[in-house]
Amino acid sequence: MRYITYLVIGIFFGIIMFKSEAASWFRIYEMFQFGSFHMYGIIGSALVLGIIGIQVIKRKNIKPLNGSEMSLKPKNKSIIRYLVGGIIFGLGWALAGACPGPMYVLAGAGYASILVVIFGAIAGTFLYGLIKEKLPH
Repeated sequence: MRYITYLVIGIFFGIIMFKSEAASWFRIYEMFQFGSFHMYGIIGSALVLGIIGIQVIKRKNIKPLNGSEMSLKPKNKSIIRYLVGGIIFGLGWALAGACPGPMYVLAGAGYASILVVIFGAIAGTFLYGLIKEKLPH
């Protein structure tokens, strides 16, 4: 039943992403050219809702759907990790015209060429998993 819940939430999220044009290459290009506020509004709204959601989870000690005990722990605040990761993510986003969420939305909408980008993202994640322990913390 849990997987059905995740599937329904994912489908709903995909429809919202597609209908709001957050998966549109043109909207992403427009954002990187500072030509429109559309994507900044979507990202800003998600950021605000995420902050509120995390605070609610922390204050009310909400448990995951599977009932396991989990708590949000502070992350390492090493600035170099975030700079390098952010630059790689931003370059990939700008070159591909899609970040991870919209990649799957575009695949679901029938854009077959995005499968090349998805393959690259999976390969990059796999590579990171192989070298993660060798990277400076």
